[in-house]
Amino acid sequence: MLFLLMYLATLMGNFLIVTVTTLKHSLHTPMYFFLRNLSVLDMCYISVTVPKACAIFLLENRAISVVGCASQIFFVLLFGYTDLLILTIMALDRYVAICQPLHYSVIMNPQVCVQMTLASVFGGLVYSGFHTGNTFLLSFCESNVVHQFFCDVPSLLKLSCSDTLSSEILILLSAVLVGGCFAFITVSYIRLFSTVFKFPNRGEQGKAFSTCVPHILVVAIYVSSGAAVYMKPASKSPTVQDTIASVFYSIVPPFLNPIIYSLRNKQIKEAIKKVMRQMLFQERDGIINSRHFHFT
Repeated sequence: MLFLLMYLATLMGNFLIVTVTTLKHSLHTPMYFFLRNLSVLDMCYISVTVPKACAIFLLENRAISVVGCASQIFFVLLFGYTDLLILTIMALDRYVAICQPLHYSVIMNPQVCVQMTLASVFGGLVYSGFHTGNTFLLSFCESNVVHQFFCDVPSLLKLSCSDTLSSEILILLSAVLVGGCFAFITVSYIRLFSTVFKFPNRGEQGKAFSTCVPHILVVAIYVSSGAAVYMKPASKSPTVQDTIASVFYSIVPPFLNPIIYSLRNKQIKEAIKKVMRQMLFQERDGIINSRHFHFT
């Protein structure tokens, strides 16, 4: 029930962000363009794992086909890695906006934003394709029980009776890519904050921090929990910590994104209020217009 409630809240929150940033022309900026894409990815990301997990917990439907398991791994890695790339681009966007404001409109023009988003999706496809293909080249003869609430690479490697060295090397190479994204985000924010602290106006400093801190929180939770699962030394015995870490990198970030961004961002909150007001007025007008008068 907890997973189901978190899933529904995630869908509603991210759908609200997508709706608001689409309808409000004042939010048609690169920052909210990437936030809208992040929300769409988050809805897809959590939809890969939680519905099946709910079926496992609520309906005791514990079986999954090999194709279904491969699909879960492919789409979890696709949406997860693309998520990280979008978060990296968002760090670049904030860096350019604050450290190079005069060149912002040239560097982050709409065409470049679309190209970077498409490149992120393509990178996610390549990343997930390599991992999924390499994992299912292995032989699985020890057990067919995945000690997890969804299929992921570390859980399947524990079940393999093949030599998993190539898969482990691929995970290490992937860790370098993820570490590179995290390092880029870290360096961007170090330089960004050094610029923000030079602002003479406290209000401008607060505004800059309000747009950057949510992003840092999401990245920290996502990367640390993912590293706890994928970089842990291989062990045949399942642990509760593995499951908890998997929850934190597969469910918590998509759930927290709309909460963090909508609570910390004044523009989002104001836009939500305006959209809700417009919807209420339209509904009221529709009720009034639907009334009929009758002659006696």
